[in-house]
Amino acid sequence: MKALLQRVSRSSVAVNGELLSSIDQGLLILLGVEQEDNSEKVLALCKKIANLRIFEDKQGKMNLSVLDVHGEIL
Repeated sequence: MKALLQRVSRSSVAVNGELLSSIDQGLLILLGVEQEDNSEKVLALCKKIANLRIFEDKQGKMNLSVLDVHGEIL
């Protein structure tokens, strides 16, 4: 399983011009899954992503997670 993350101020997904989903500040995740991946691997990756400290705090340091900033995930 591979995940590519991008911090976004806003993001959306549309198919054939139809909006499927959108978010404000948070993470856009492109996810690749293989047959061997199981729920244990999924849960571990979800926990890791949720706790990554990749958002800036008041001092401008990357010290906050998507949970800390009450961000969304798409």
